[in-house]
Amino acid sequence: MTARLVRTACSLLAVVLTAACTNYYEIPIETPIRPKLDVSAFQRVLVAGFIAGGSEDVDANLETVRLLRSQLRTKSELRVIDADVLPLMDVAAEEHSVATNGDSSNGQEQQLAAVIKEEKDLEPYEHIFANVEYWKRIGEEYQSPLIVTGTVMFTPHARSGFVQREQEVYDSFGRRRVVPIRTYMERKGFILKPKFIFIDGRTGTTLHSETFREEILYNANQTTPALSSYFELMDRLIPSFLSTLSSQKIKGTRVLLK
Repeated sequence: MTARLVRTACSLLAVVLTAACTNYYEIPIETPIRPKLDVSAFQRVLVAGFIAGGSEDVDANLETVRLLRSQLRTKSELRVIDADVLPLMDVAAEEHSVATNGDSSNGQEQQLAAVIKEEKDLEPYEHIFANVEYWKRIGEEYQSPLIVTGTVMFTPHARSGFVQREQEVYDSFGRRRVVPIRTYMERKGFILKPKFIFIDGRTGTTLHSETFREEILYNANQTTPALSSYFELMDRLIPSFLSTLSSQKIKGTRVLLK
């Protein structure tokens, strides 16, 4: 029995010494993510324009086109086409007018809002994305590229309620600790909801579409420019947008023992 206890004690001691001498190493790794859309058939990409609305302080159509073109130039193998932004709202309104005049028997057509303030205002415009002939003509004009279009809603948002935050407190001995407290706050900010539609410029048909939503809130007494909030929200979405078209890498670390 004594010998067995001695062997057990020695084994435990060996484990403790081994653990004490073990070194930990963090090694950076990159994990590739395959693109959601096969774009090998395309050499060019045209960010055509968006039907946008919400805040009047930001031209979400123009800013989204500029930002996506800039990102694709540096992070995609496709050649970005520099072209004027398509007036999609005007094109959709013209198509709607022609369709309405051609079918006067239907008195329940959706009306086009002159200014898009809410998501429901987008619906009458979205038929433009199903117009295969229109997108095929655009594709022919720009040598059959991959076309990126869609809708962008950037709307002001407010919310009130209890928010948990951490607060420092000190006891009678001067010892510091952090405790969570709940505070009622009024906050305001923005919601960004883009829908990216990828169209084959050779045929005019939709290849893929994806909708995202991001929200940001600030203290009610904090003044943040709408354009700054827009870019902050787009920064969160850009990696997901790019992963649709090209392989992306997620960076992380792995712990090794030695």
